[in-house]
Amino acid sequence: MIAIIDYGMGNLRSVQKGFERVGCAAAIVQDPAAVAAAPAVVLPGVGAFADAMENLRKFGMIETIQQVVAAGKPFLGICLGQQLLFESSEEFGHTPGLGIFPGRVRRFPEGQLKVPHMGWNQAVMQKNNPLWEGIPADAAFYFVHSYYVEPADPELILARTDYGLPFASVVGRDKVFGIQFHPEKSSNLGLRILQNFGKLVKS
Repeated sequence: MIAIIDYGMGNLRSVQKGFERVGCAAAIVQDPAAVAAAPAVVLPGVGAFADAMENLRKFGMIETIQQVVAAGKPFLGICLGQQLLFESSEEFGHTPGLGIFPGRVRRFPEGQLKVPHMGWNQAVMQKNNPLWEGIPADAAFYFVHSYYVEPADPELILARTDYGLPFASVVGRDKVFGIQFHPEKSSNLGLRILQNFGKLVKS
């Protein structure tokens, strides 16, 4: 059973339904002990970075997430969940993140682009990874975000997307992944990514 962390941020049910459509059992979980016991964990999210970190702290999830990652379990951050994996965000000043990956979260340049970045865009694969099995190297997915991750280690970048500037739309190391787009809103290819993540649970 994949645990989808409920910390009061995001469209949890749509993520759960996406997993169900590809035959992966997933439960929305608010208890840290249940998250820690799960064989795989998903951190979705929409909204403000600082609010999300405060809610994770309030629900006792920060140490739990770090324990799950340290245990080598499959872990997937979606949209804001991807951003939270990094050390800090410049949203509303400076807010520390989970620090799973080195790097920061930045806002798209003011006045140069329409923000938020919203709609379909390509995520161009940079290196082979298990999430991309059966997916074209330049597949398109659905994005809604005003901030993007800037990894300090380029080896973390699994796919890039261009929106005025190239940014890391998929990151990962070992079995920990972050994706900026919404797979649950990205038709069959998005569902394939959820299915590929589900396969990691069995491997």
